[in-house]
This record gives sequence, C-alpha cells and structure tokens, in this order.
Amino acid sequence: MVRRSLLLAELRHCILEILDSFLNWSVKMDAEFNRWRIFMEKRVTTAEQIKEFRGYLQLEEREPGTIEKYLREVRVFLIWAGEREVNKDLTTAWKEYLKSQHFQPETVNAKLSALNKFLRFLGREDCRVRYLKIQRKLFRRSDRELTKEDYTRLWSTANAQGKHRLALLMETICATGIRVSEVRYITVEAIQSGRADVSLKGKIRTILLPGKLCRKLQKYAKKQKIVSGEVFLTRNGRGLSRRQIWAEMKALCKAAGVAASKVFPHNLRHLFARTFYKVYKDVARLADVLGHSSIETTRIYLISTGVEHAQQLERLGLIS
Repeated sequence: MVRRSLLLAELRHCILEILDSFLNWSVKMDAEFNRWRIFMEKRVTTAEQIKEFRGYLQLEEREPGTIEKYLREVRVFLIWAGEREVNKDLTTAWKEYLKSQHFQPETVNAKLSALNKFLRFLGREDCRVRYLKIQRKLFRRSDRELTKEDYTRLWSTANAQGKHRLALLMETICATGIRVSEVRYITVEAIQSGRADVSLKGKIRTILLPGKLCRKLQKYAKKQKIVSGEVFLTRNGRGLSRRQIWAEMKALCKAAGVAASKVFPHNLRHLFARTFYKVYKDVARLADVLGHSSIETTRIYLISTGVEHAQQLERLGLIS
C-alpha cells in the first residue's frame, strides 16, 4: 500500500509538471501568435501604403524612373525600421545611419528626399528630416569627367564592335543634350520634322535635332524597318531602359580604354553642356536647352576639374 501511494504521488507530480509546462508553452504560443498577427497586419498595411504611395506619385505626374526610385528607397527604410514605431527619433536615426555608411552627401539627400515625400503622403510632417547642407563645389573630380576624346573612343569602339544602335544613341544624346529618360521622344515623326517635343517633370520643351543627326537617324530607322514611333528599340520592339543603356556603355570601357568611372549615360549630357558653353558662353540659353528651371542647376554642369582649377590659380600670379 505504501509503495502504491508513493507511485500515485509521483504520477500526480509528473502530471502537474506536464500541465504546468503545457500552460507555459500555451502562454508563449499565444504571445508569439499575437506578435506574428501584428507583424502580418503591419506588412499588409505597409504594402497597401506603398501601393497608395505609388498612385500618389503618379498623380503628381512623376517619371516612372523617379517613382521606382522613391519606392525602392522607402522599402529599404521600412526593412531597416523593422517593427519599430515610425517617429522623429527613428527617422533621425535613419539619417545618421546613412551618414555612417559613407554615402556621398548627395546620395544621402536623395534617400532622405524619398522618405520625406513618403512621410508627407502619410501626413507625418512631424517626422520629416532635414537634408545635409552641401557647400557648392568649386571643381569636380577629373576621374568622373568624360572628355570629348573619351567620347570619340567609346563611339568608335561601339561601331567597331557592330553596336551601331548604341553608337547612334550615344551620338544622339551627346548632340542634343537630352536626358536618358527623354530618348523615347526620338521618334520617326520627330526626325521628319527635325524637332522633338519633350514632356517631362511637368514641363514641355522642344528639342531641335541637327540635320546631320536626322539623316543618320532616318537611315537607321529605314534599315531597321521602323516606320513610326520610337527609333531606339530592343529586339522585342520595346523602348530601351536606362539600365540597359548603362550596361551597354559600361561594356565598351575596356576596349575603348576609358575609365569606367567616367562612363554613364548622363555624362554625355554633361559633355554636351560643357561643349555648348565653350562655344556660346550663354548659360541662360544653355539652361533652356537642357530644360533646367534654375540656372544654378546648369552651373553644376559647367564646374571645372581640379586640374583646371589649379591652372586658374597659377595664372593669378600671386606666388613669387
């Protein structure tokens, strides 16, 4: 009887321990489930907000490339934020985090611009952050400047490799100063009239196409059997993307003997601006040609290199 009683007592103790463990496990699972439910609700809410934010940017008539850039930067911020509450302290911490990653100040400000736009959309003006103050540069890095000689080597290499579409595309950007996003406005109809009407950033401007360029474009379009619409198309008949143009230009660097740091589509626009200004010395007219609302923006394109700046200082003759 005594042994039986001891066995029953031990069994009762084991059952109580099992029940206690089960209850503890049940409490933990409830907490985990609640955390998971809140997390999933937040993900759904965030996904809906990003979708609505896209619509908000489209109503502002932002360019597709700008919209995708804003959405990408907002997603990166939200991943970094995790489950933390979005408030002024968090957005300020994000700004400090970006600074710690050794991004260029202009890059940090671009990322903050996307976040600030999202916060304004959410009605959270109290969480917006200030941009980094950047002193206007006196000169630009020479390793980023695409010279006319560099451009000529790239153009010649593209033709030598049979990449005639790329060669003509670079020539078109460099001869007109258009943005990569404006390449789609180079159409058969524009070639025939010698002018392209570009609608971008809420503005419409007319780009005149040089006669020699028009003849080259007409010859190319005829060869490709393009009778209307965009001239620069992929094999599938779609317009060339910014990324594709960037990649094709980068692929020329080694054979052309041009540093990759200098080769990107927007640098062709900078080369056009510098060349135009050297010939006409008219920054106001150049601003109109480039589609700039502010001459200050145009001045950025005309900053000399460090080597040129040093030569200018030498010419002052203030050192005996």
